[in-house]
Amino acid sequence: MKIVEVPCLEDNYSYLIIDESTKEAAAVDPAEPQKVIEAANQLGVKLSLVLTTHHHWDHAGGNDKIKELVPGIKVYGGSLDNVRGCTHELQNGDTLQLGSHIKILSLHTPCHTKGHISYYVTGKEGEDPAVFTGDTLFIAGCGKFFEGTAEQMYQSLCVTLGSLPKPTRVYCGHEYTVKNLQFALTVEPKNARIQEKLAWANSQRKAGLPTIPSTIAEELETNPFIRVDLPELQASIGCQSPVETLREIRRMKDNWRG
Repeated sequence: MKIVEVPCLEDNYSYLIIDESTKEAAAVDPAEPQKVIEAANQLGVKLSLVLTTHHHWDHAGGNDKIKELVPGIKVYGGSLDNVRGCTHELQNGDTLQLGSHIKILSLHTPCHTKGHISYYVTGKEGEDPAVFTGDTLFIAGCGKFFEGTAEQMYQSLCVTLGSLPKPTRVYCGHEYTVKNLQFALTVEPKNARIQEKLAWANSQRKAGLPTIPSTIAEELETNPFIRVDLPELQASIGCQSPVETLREIRRMKDNWRG
């Protein structure tokens, strides 16, 4: 399994997931279809699927165009999300096959949008899995609660995604990592792992390199939104429960100007 990031728009990422044995590929959130198709052509792979995380234009806005440019391509999206150009609606737990070795599991991760889907992808034995989290889980952050509640985000982040195998590589929808880590340090100023990762992320961005992927293990060490089960974090925020803490940290982030 090979994963290639395709930077697009201002700070978005689209991705190609490639089965190297059959040269079949899936495109995740191809917001600029021409860029994604050009990347696929350069790699010599055939696009057969589009995996849409949610209906916002900067994720689903290229779906109609990619259907024009790649006749017969299947476009997947959440059944509750009214995804533009969708040809195949997904429920939580649905599975797809890509090529010979890649399995894709649909995970309903609502809150940012009510039908948001994250895609958990496994390849050959011995390969680390990957998860494409759209705007639910960012590196060191999470999406705004546009269509849902703190209870839903807790379930999506801390239960559904937080319980994935720790080596799972995390591919999110935007390059927000530096700002997210700067904010995370205001929540946990003594967290050495956040300090280290922020220094690394700054050096990556100065070199023009992406900060993705992360891993679930790294997020459990550095992402305050997914760490809300920790009693010491709850106490530092002045909250009594994980959901209350998540709601308060999101409020703080919404008002934070960096």
